[in-house]
Order: sequence, then structure tokens, then C-alpha cells
Amino acid sequence: MRIVHRHILRSIMTPLGVNLLFFTFIFLMGKMLKITKLIINYQVGAGVIAQLLLYSIPHFLVFVMPMAVMMAILLAFMRMAADNEILVLKSAGVSLYRMIPSVLVIIACGTLATLAMTIFGMPQGKLAIKRLTYETLATHANVGLQARTFNNRFEKVTLYVNAVDTQTMQMRDIFIEDRRNPRAVATIVAPAGQLIRLPERRAVRLRLFNGLINQIKRNEQSARLLHFATYDFEFTFKPADKLARYKRKDEDEMNLAELQAHIRSVRKDPEDYYEALNEYHVKFSIPAACLALGLLAIPLGVELKSSRKSAGLGMGLPLFVIYYVMMSAGRNLAEIGLVAPALGLWLPNAVFGAAGIIMLVRCANEKPLYWMDGLRFIGRAAAGAFKRLLRRLTRGRLFRGVS
Repeated sequence: MRIVHRHILRSIMTPLGVNLLFFTFIFLMGKMLKITKLIINYQVGAGVIAQLLLYSIPHFLVFVMPMAVMMAILLAFMRMAADNEILVLKSAGVSLYRMIPSVLVIIACGTLATLAMTIFGMPQGKLAIKRLTYETLATHANVGLQARTFNNRFEKVTLYVNAVDTQTMQMRDIFIEDRRNPRAVATIVAPAGQLIRLPERRAVRLRLFNGLINQIKRNEQSARLLHFATYDFEFTFKPADKLARYKRKDEDEMNLAELQAHIRSVRKDPEDYYEALNEYHVKFSIPAACLALGLLAIPLGVELKSSRKSAGLGMGLPLFVIYYVMMSAGRNLAEIGLVAPALGLWLPNAVFGAAGIIMLVRCANEKPLYWMDGLRFIGRAAAGAFKRLLRRLTRGRLFRGVS
């Protein structure tokens, strides 16, 4: 049995590594448009981009790991069944149940790795992204400076621009509220301006043209209006060490102890309470998906009996999409209080886990799985659609006519 378990482990480990790289790459591709924009429009360095991607990996792995574990087990048992290895082992007296311990090792490793990502990796990664983004904003003033949006990331200054050119740093229709003087509030309006970065002082200079300054003194209850041809307005970013104070941590940025304390503190506020409780259950329900989906993959792989990886993708991806839709629906219903968070987030695991156990028992007892014909049809249709999409991507049809 040691030889059998080593063989099963080797059969699973290779597709597991490939799946982790493939699905992580797919998730990272979703960030490429934003990354390209940062590089081209805002001249953000490659080092900052690399750090952003590195800090984003724990968030990706939380969803990639259960999918990769399921797909690896599915592909391994599909190949073993197609090569008649399952039949030979059963003929030698090795039942399907005796093959499970080696699979459980992979499932346990995937569960623990996902649990580490949800409890430690993802909160730390999101906090690191927040701090890195803030530091990048301090040295690249035009990053995140959106038109027709009130920008509050400057110290006691609110900035609004109607239009901004990220290349030339030219701005139009500028509105500034300056609250740095405790005795007076100044409102500045100008039709045009030029943004000048001062990274060495963590400051920004905005050169305004042909504008007005309306200054209201609070104690004296007086106001005065000034007109200027050129006016240099300099302001600084909020200090990075004040980041946690001016904006509290979100629920997904808290570690387990902080989240438990937060749940107790917001118990009287239903909206915040359900949101925090949802995040608490997410930290454990998503790692448990490795177990539920992994058990389901064993009988599916044995019954499919195909050496083609496309058949495994066609079967595994729709199942994971169904699981993710169920989890998202349960989370949304729990956030608005229609169902308990424990029910909404653990129901998909219960459904897929129960289906996996029932199918595993029937498969081990050589009983037919009548619904496999329908699943095969879905798998073939999904595999065909995936192949057509890849052909269109390689031939460039999706990008034809796009400038």
C-alpha cells in the first residue's frame, strides 16, 4: 500500500502544481489592465508593481487552492481510471476506500494552506497593499486622482477637479477647501491649474491661474474675497503612520482576534454585526471547500475515465462556478440578515460534501451513478466552449479592431 499511496500522491502533485500556477496566472490577468494603466499613465515603477502583485497573491490563493485541489484529484483519478489502474487495484483487492488516505493528505495540506491564507496571509496582504498604495500616492500625486470626485487623501484639504490630464498634469475647473487654519476656512476656485509633485517633502504644489479665494474667519464672523492671476497652493499627504487612525481596518483586514473583538463591539448594530460575522465564517468555510470539493472529485474522476485534461476542466470548472455562486448568494443573504451567516456560508460545503460522500460510497460499491450522463454532457459542452475561447484568443479574434 505504500507504493500505491506514493503513486497516487505523485499522480496528484503534478497537476496540483500546474493548476496552482495556471489559475493564479488567470487571476493575475484580471489585474493586467490596471497594472498597464499604472505603468503607462502614472509611471509607477516595476518594483511597486511587483510588490502589489506579491501582496495580492494570498487573496488569489484563497480561491485558487480549493479549485486546484479539486482539479488535481479529478485529473489524477480520471487518468488512473482511463489507464485501467483503478481496475487493476480493485482486482488486487485494493478498494477505493483504501486509496483515500493519500488523497486526504493532499486535501489536509490544501485546507491548512487555505486556512493560513484566510487567517494570516489575506489580512496582512491587504494591509500591505493599503500602505504601499498610500506611499505610492505620496510620491505619484496623480495616481488615483480622479476627475469629478472629491479627493480627501490630503491633510485637511479637499480637492475636486472636473478634468485632469495624467500626462501633462493639467487640470480644469478646480475646487479646493482648505481647513488647515483652525481660525479660518478658505475656499479656492480656479478654471485651470498645474500639478507639481514634491516627493522629497511628501507634498504637492498646485499652481492655479485666474481664480478666486473666499476666506471665512470663524471667530470674527467675517469673510473676504480675493482674485489672483497666479497662486501656488501647497499641501501634504496624510502621514502614513496615521493611516490606521484616519481609516479603520476593514473586516477582511483584521486578524482572528481583532475580528472576534470587533464582532462583540458591533453586536448591537445589525448591519455591521452580520458583515463581521460573515467575514469570520468565510475564514473557515472557504478552507473547508478543499475537503468538500476534494471528496467530490474522487468518484467523478473514477466515473469519467478520460485521459484528456479538457474533460477534467469541462467538469471541474462548472462545479466550482456553481459552488462559488452558492457561496456568494449565501453571503449576500446573510449580510442583509435573511439567513444566518453560518447557514449561508456553510451550506455549499454541506451540499457538495454530502454529494461527494454519497457518490463515493456508490462508486466504491460498484453502484451506477445515474446522473453522470448529464454531468458528462455538461463537461463536454464546457470543454468545447473552453477550446473555442482559446482558439479565438490565439488567433486574435477577440482583439480584432481594438485600438
